[in-house]
Amino acid sequence: MAFTRAAKTRVFCLTTARARADLSAEMARHKRPDLRYALFDTPLGRSGIAWSNQGIVRLQLPEADEDATVFRLLQGGAGVIAARPPSWVKHAIEAVVSHLNGELQDFSALPVDLRAVTPFERRVYAQARATKAGQTITYGELAAVAGAPGAARAVGRALGANPVALIVPCHRVVAARGRMGGFSAHGGKATKAKLLAIEGVLFPADDLTAHGDTGGVVHE
Repeated sequence: MAFTRAAKTRVFCLTTARARADLSAEMARHKRPDLRYALFDTPLGRSGIAWSNQGIVRLQLPEADEDATVFRLLQGGAGVIAARPPSWVKHAIEAVVSHLNGELQDFSALPVDLRAVTPFERRVYAQARATKAGQTITYGELAAVAGAPGAARAVGRALGANPVALIVPCHRVVAARGRMGGFSAHGGKATKAKLLAIEGVLFPADDLTAHGDTGGVVHE
């Protein structure tokens, strides 16, 4: 079925309540029923987290507004039911907020539930988690340590689909030759630059506009 531009806009601009009702119903039929989600405030804006009995399924950075954040959170196959976070999820939320306030955190011990991702994505995410705050790794280097040398673009696509931002620190993965590379979260390179600056990694201002803001596209 073909959609006009106006129809696509109406679909995207569902209210938060409509998005919750429609998508939660769909996921209740086809996805796991143990998923829960909550929203929380950060220095960057309203963020979202979704979890299962096994770990964090999604960590959603702020979108343009709260409706868009909820839409992205639910669209990703998470967040069947809004719920009060259990203590271990509260700890994760507090760590995220502290980190974005400049009190750097180590997220490597946070449990994640990545059953919905591919084996290749799982390898990429595991290696990306080894990159600590203040460090960066290129797409090509990450491809090599993930067992896929030469697959920088595939790594870029995997990171563009990263469901747990910050926990899998895709913002620390940069392009070759000292360039920052793209970023698929709302705000693109500007958001990536903010996250890196919090961790003490700075890029030239002209890197924000070099080659345009290409989202998750990799510049090898």
